[in-house]
Amino acid sequence: MLIPIFNHIKRAKMAIISVKNSIKRRFLNIICEILFIFFLTIFASLSQTMNTSKVVYLPQGSVGEIISYLAKLNFKVDGFDKYILVLMGFPQSGWIDIGKTTLSKFDFLYKLTTAKAAMRDITLIPGETTAYFFYDISKKFGLNYDELMRNYLANSPIKEGFLVPETYKIPVGISEAHLVYYLINISKKQHENLSKKIFGQWDERRWYEFITIASVVQKEAANKDEMPIVASVIYNRLKIGMKLQMDGTLNYDLHSHEKITPQRIANDNSRYNTYKYAGLPPNAVCNVSFDAIKAAIFPKKTNYLYFVRDKSTGAHIFNSTYEAHIKAINRSNKAK
Repeated sequence: MLIPIFNHIKRAKMAIISVKNSIKRRFLNIICEILFIFFLTIFASLSQTMNTSKVVYLPQGSVGEIISYLAKLNFKVDGFDKYILVLMGFPQSGWIDIGKTTLSKFDFLYKLTTAKAAMRDITLIPGETTAYFFYDISKKFGLNYDELMRNYLANSPIKEGFLVPETYKIPVGISEAHLVYYLINISKKQHENLSKKIFGQWDERRWYEFITIASVVQKEAANKDEMPIVASVIYNRLKIGMKLQMDGTLNYDLHSHEKITPQRIANDNSRYNTYKYAGLPPNAVCNVSFDAIKAAIFPKKTNYLYFVRDKSTGAHIFNSTYEAHIKAINRSNKAK
């Protein structure tokens, strides 16, 4: 009687073992299928085509911050790609030479960890207009001037005066959009820092008003020491409703290096012509140094309304009355 019972128990155990083995095989198959789909998804993602400029700028920060930065620039990257980057190595900061404008995502991510860009210097001098600066860059770097200006006007908070004059290191092969984004981003940080240092806060509207005044100071002052005095003349004239009548306001846009003649004053009907229109020009007339901005914020207290260049020294002679101003003009002309 016991033997049949043991046989039944044995068969039951065998059946249970068979079921367990079947479940294990099915579970392993499911795991394998999931892993296959997972790696197939990764392969498909890394194989997709990326469109980029030949060089890309990467800020300092964590891998996640870099991926977020690239996503904001409309690169086809997502949160999962940061893990791929970690496996490849940490991305470099600065300009990265991608080399191609079309490549796979895998190659793109790999370039971010291995490549560097060849650099060239470009210098924006105080008093230069953005239009002329970009015109010069377009010739030296083989870029499209209209594209540079279009991107600048679309992204800069003000039409003129926002770029900080200094020497920038620019990678060979950079696109118009990336160059403008880089220049604006760096300039914004410097404006914010100076504003917070002076006022303890960043008030954009107020700051840009100072930039407009500073741009006229930049165009008119012969040197750094004169800037607060020229600023005082501007404020004094504005206070009494007197036209600024300053040549520098006519050196806007691509007119940056033109000599201002009586004919030009007579023919220019734009609001930049402060001989015809009272008040400040509608926008800044050039990019300005921080010395000019400080002069606009902290003008010297004077009664001056006039100034003329002393042709013997190159500096200006300042006066409070028109009569004294005419005498200074006559003396300067005799010294010529």
